[in-house]
Formats: sequence, structure tokens, C-alpha cells
Amino acid sequence: MTRRRWLLVGAGAAVLAGGGAAGGYVLYVKHASRDVRGSPTVEFTPTVAAPKPLPPPPKPPKPHPKGKPKPVNPVLSRVDWPLFGYDDARLRWVPSTLGPPFHRAWTFRARKLVEFPPVVAYGRLFFANNGGTIFAVAAANGRAQWRFETGRCSAASPAVANHVVYVALMNEPPCNTTRTDVDGRVYALDARKGHVLWSARIGPSESSPLVANGLVYVGDWRGKVYALSAKDGHVVWSFQTGDKVKGAVTLSGRRVYVGSYDHHVYALYARTGHEIWRASPQERLGSTGTFYSTPAAAYGRVYIGSTDGKVYSFGATTGDLRWSQSTGGYVYGSPAVWRSRILVGSYSGRFSCYDAATGDERWHFDADGPISGSAVVLGGLVYFSSLKGTTYALDPLTGKERWSFPDGKYAAVVADPSRVYLVGIARIYALAPVSS
Repeated sequence: MTRRRWLLVGAGAAVLAGGGAAGGYVLYVKHASRDVRGSPTVEFTPTVAAPKPLPPPPKPPKPHPKGKPKPVNPVLSRVDWPLFGYDDARLRWVPSTLGPPFHRAWTFRARKLVEFPPVVAYGRLFFANNGGTIFAVAAANGRAQWRFETGRCSAASPAVANHVVYVALMNEPPCNTTRTDVDGRVYALDARKGHVLWSARIGPSESSPLVANGLVYVGDWRGKVYALSAKDGHVVWSFQTGDKVKGAVTLSGRRVYVGSYDHHVYALYARTGHEIWRASPQERLGSTGTFYSTPAAAYGRVYIGSTDGKVYSFGATTGDLRWSQSTGGYVYGSPAVWRSRILVGSYSGRFSCYDAATGDERWHFDADGPISGSAVVLGGLVYFSSLKGTTYALDPLTGKERWSFPDGKYAAVVADPSRVYLVGIARIYALAPVSS
């Protein structure tokens, strides 16, 4: 055989070997990225404490004799919906008797997009539009009680505690800047008048604050997770991840959980910020999944969506992967947890219900467009919105549509004992049951 033929044969063998290696790698990654079914017994606690229910609607005040002091209105001291996701574990499940059909009690025009839902406390709704205006709106009639112009971009819900509103903000406009020298702010505002009590400078933040144990937990684009003093805003501790932290921090027991754009979910000690574990999405062809979704902590698990199109369940104690399910599109929204079910939407337009233990799909519903925002279970129905501008209410047991509303895009609903507040594209609607 000539030298040329030997070279051709050798080159062909090398190509075949290389092709075999590449094919083997593809098969390996496909196997590694497969959906994983979970165990109902491994690192799974079948019961979880139900969230605190909304109180019954207030009764009309009784007339009081002249000369006696006017009784204190209990609504003005009550906190109905304190933070994004309703409770510290971000379960997004609210026991309530409210449900459709509804009539519209009032509409508030926020002038610009409202991407994240309000919190409800002290007889008011507190929220921000994308232009960075913070509103306090009376729940009774939808009238603005105060507004605070921050001059910064906003993409997060506030949190309320002890008559203080905590707000995390991004940079000054333009909101889609690629500059790296920009900063963000956390403001503490007096809930009564909107006066600034303190402000803290951090990186631009899309992280809806959580207030617990005298601390304000929040993340930023610099990849940091902070615990700020709720009293004066000083940094009690911070933890550095490898990329932007855009989702909110979740608290369960003595641990906080948070996702990062560095392809990891973290468990940290709530008091110190020391790392307990970090978990990763599955390997896949193309870019590795990142985490914008805010985690939910329940049943001894952490549930979170990823930009790789999957919903993940990690062990809350170990960080081990317990199950994964493909959705067909990005999962930006945060899972709602209800009666051993995980309810979450996808950019594919599919809204799905998964078994909390195994990840098995129980049902799915095809919406009219991509789903970016998070779901809420309220009054025995699960609410979510599509980017096409429709808000749906489904039966969480069957996935059957029970009600819809022709507005909404990112956020869905929040509530107090008397009304449901639906977040439209640039409006807030107060909806009361027709029987009331």
C-alpha cells in the first residue's frame, strides 16, 4: 500500500474515532439531561404546614355613643399579603373563600407596566411600576394615598413589616443597560406617609425582599445575597455567588434558598450566610440552565424553575437532585405548592401540575401564549397570566378552566379578606365576589 493510501486510511480512522467520541458524548449528555423521576420516600416529608389563611372579611363598624373615643379600625393594623409569594417559604398558596364570578370594584392606572404584584397591608396596596414609582393605594376605593418617585427601574414586589415598606430597585434608566458600573438601592419607607427611613446601596436588584428575624434578605446583579438590618439597612452579612441573583430569597427554618445565574441553587444559614450546599441543573447540549425563578420550600424539598426548560426538585437538606421535568420552554415563574402538587407555567405556553414527590405530570393546560409570571393558589383555584394578556383561573385538581380575565401579563393576583387584586399590564383591578 502506498504512503498516500496509508495516510487516507489513518485519517479515515481518526475521523471515525472522533465521530464515535462525539456521538458518545452526545449520548452521554442526552442521558444526563433526561427527566428524572423522584421517590416518594427519599428526602420527602408528605405533610407541610398550611399557610396562614386570610382572616374573614371585616364586619361593618357598630355605631358608638357620642363622647366616646372612636374604635381603632383593625384593617389599619392588619397585614394581609406581606411579600412576594405570600409567605417566607414562597408557597404561593393562600387559604381563602374568595372566588369568581367577580365584579369590578375599582381600577387603578399605574401609567407604566406593573410586572410584579402588590403586597397588601394596613388597608393599602403597595407596589411599583417599571418606571420606579412606588404607590400606596387604598384598598377600599383605589385612590392613591402617596407615591414615591425613585428615578430607578423596578422589577420586584415590595415587602411589608412593622409599618415599613421595603423596596429593592435596579439602576437608573435605561433599564436594559449593559453597563457594569451601575448600582441599585433598597429603600425602607414609612407605610403611612411614604417617607424614607433609610436606603442602602447595593447592585441593581430585581429580587423581591423578604423580611424576617430583623433582617431584609435580597439579591443583586453583582451576584451577592444580602442580609440587611431591617432597622437601619447596614449589611449584617453577604454571600457572593458567581453571577447575577435576580430571583428572591426563600426562608424555611434556619436556612435561606436562592438561585443564581451562575447555574447554581444555594442553601445558606439564615443567620450567618454561610454556605450549606449548592446544587446544579442537569447537563445538556447548549447553554447550561440558569435560575431566575424564586424557589419554593416544602415537603423537605426545594422546587425551582430553570431557563433550560425544566422544573427541578432538590433535597432541602442535601441539595441532591430528587426529580426534574421538562416543560418545553424557559421557566421564569416560581412554582406554587398546594396539596402535594407543584403548579408552574412555561414559555412554551404550557401550565403544568406535577406530583411534589415524584415529579409525575398530573395534568397540563395550554394557555394562549407564553407564561412568564408566577402562579397563585387562592380560594381553591390556581391563577396565572400569559404574555398574550389573559389571566386564567384553573381547577388545581383537574386543570379545567373555571374563569378568565382579558388583562394581565406577568403577575397574577393577590388578595385581602374581601377582594382579589388582579395585576393588569399597567393597571390594578379590585375584584369582589358578586355575592358580596
